[in-house]
Amino acid sequence: MANNDWKDRLGVVFSTNPDYQYASDDVQEQSTLPKNEQRLRVAIEKNGRGGKVVTIVRGFVGTEEDMKTLGKFLKTKCGVGGSVKDDEIIVQGNLKEKVIGLLKADGYSNVK
Repeated sequence: MANNDWKDRLGVVFSTNPDYQYASDDVQEQSTLPKNEQRLRVAIEKNGRGGKVVTIVRGFVGTEEDMKTLGKFLKTKCGVGGSVKDDEIIVQGNLKEKVIGLLKADGYSNVK
């Protein structure tokens, strides 16, 4: 067997078929849409964050790496911290207008 990693077969108890191919649930990441086709939504949120205000960018369609790159770009240009998780880019602070301006200047035309 070429690929005999037991971690790929978690949940399979036993197979008597010597030709059995263990199926994996690998999800393919979709490719990143061009900037002018992205439909990004920028919002301010305060709930569940200990009273701190954050700016959230939602709607990015693409790979996780491209989303992290966009998040780093926004955090660097705004001079604040933040994170990228759960298909959201979180920028610390009330920076909605600045984030929208940065996204439009970078080529994202459909930003609200």
